Amino acid sequence: MPPLNLTPAPLPYETRLQARDPASIDLVVIHCTELPDLATAREYGERVLYAESGTGNSGHYYIDRDGSVLRYIGEERIAHHVRGYNPRSIGIELVNTGRYPHWLDSRHQAMNEDYTAAQIDALIALLNDLARRLPSLRLIAGHEDLDTTQVEADDDPGVLVQRKLDPGPWFPWARVLAACPLERMRPQAG
Repeated sequence: MPPLNLTPAPLPYETRLQARDPASIDLVVIHCTELPDLATAREYGERVLYAESGTGNSGHYYIDRDGSVLRYIGEERIAHHVRGYNPRSIGIELVNTGRYPHWLDSRHQAMNEDYTAAQIDALIALLNDLARRLPSLRLIAGHEDLDTTQVEADDDPGVLVQRKLDPGPWFPWARVLAACPLERMRPQAG
């Protein structure tokens, strides 16, 4: 396994995000950007969506198709990446088109892009590094595991689609779980 090659690339509002004790982190959430490339993901990450705090939505780490890893938000800050789990989690975004640009169109719900070997190798290196540095870290989940909300389809309000499908059917869960010390978390429905 290649060593972790990490580049700090803090978002402009990183220091405005709420601080936390890294010892409180017990969960990693895997996402895919559902955008065409890292530059577009950066653009989305820099958007200020919350006027009161001057912050937006972003994961902590982004892994490009070539395996490069960028840290947008330090672990000591709470990033906005998954409803209900932000204070206890780290968000890792894998660059992948997902359903882009028709996220909520009922006719375009298939995710067809595979993750690259370089991305998965980099993810495994990052997960092992995080597990080594954060002793409380023990769980991993996909965004789709934690946000199961259905919404009206853009093309037909009578059809419901999943709001989040990432990391999606192409994510190699078995390989990742076999290569890191984290256990997959799947909340009970209800």
